[in-house]
Amino acid sequence: MVKMPKKERALGMYKDMYLIRQYEEAIYYLFLEGIMPGTIHQSHGQEACAVGMIYDLRKEDYILTTHRPAGHDLAKGVSLRSMMCEMFGKAEGCCKGKGGAMHTGDISVGAITANAIVGGNLPIAAGVALRCKMLKTDNVAVCFFGDGASNEGAFHEALNAAAVWKLPVVYVCENNLYSATTSIKMTTAVENVAADRGSAYGIPSEVVDGNDVLAVNEAAKKAIKRARDGKGPTILELKTYRIGGHSRNDACGYRPKEEEAEWFSRDPVTTFRNRLLAEGVASEEELQEVEGAILAEIDEEIEYAKNAPEPQPEDALTDVYWEGGIA
Repeated sequence: MVKMPKKERALGMYKDMYLIRQYEEAIYYLFLEGIMPGTIHQSHGQEACAVGMIYDLRKEDYILTTHRPAGHDLAKGVSLRSMMCEMFGKAEGCCKGKGGAMHTGDISVGAITANAIVGGNLPIAAGVALRCKMLKTDNVAVCFFGDGASNEGAFHEALNAAAVWKLPVVYVCENNLYSATTSIKMTTAVENVAADRGSAYGIPSEVVDGNDVLAVNEAAKKAIKRARDGKGPTILELKTYRIGGHSRNDACGYRPKEEEAEWFSRDPVTTFRNRLLAEGVASEEELQEVEGAILAEIDEEIEYAKNAPEPQPEDALTDVYWEGGIA
């Protein structure tokens, strides 16, 4: 077990995980009530992956995420207000209301707009890392992907390029055991995506308990330092589990109830909260104060987003790539 950090750092991690959890809880019910348009792919149960990996990144570092981006983006510093406005399709959204739940991001804080194509962000991350290297900065790219993406051709092409060029990139497999609704046992021949496949490209790897934010953070710090020092890529595999389904209409009937019970008992937010109390890092009153402030902020931003300006029809003609440039 990784040693508990000092109070400020430990509470900072808990705040970030709790914010992600409650943000996604809030938008889940807004979608159910028909108040929000579109659909969502949530990261309930994977909060420790996002916070542990991103907590020590600089603003100038980059993350590249998936169709399940909310936790990563909030952990990287995309504002809650701009995220909420994006969910409502408003002009003040982080993508001006044009992206929706699967395409959030904010380049000003290093969160490259999410890519909903499975494995589509893997070669892009190599390109971002190559840019960092060519500009002679010590910035790094952290690229998240699911276990299913490791079966895509882009995975192998990206890892090979990253290894050959010693790119400053950390590839992070959030292995939640399911590719959408299909068990990894039916789709993937190897047991560990990181160790078994990273070794084929000479890339150091580590398999980590993805529900332990401190264990994730410990592995993240080493991998990020390695990238900053010019020693090339690392692949981390975070063993975790979705609390909810693949998307909001998924009732998870394909998952064994015993499996769910085991993983749900290891809920990363609840587990870390209990450890904070058990080790005397924070009192129940302090945690309730933190949680209350976050819940109040979410409620405030929901009300703001509901009343925020709508995009105008002419906005559909901006941010469009065409042969002559960008409109």
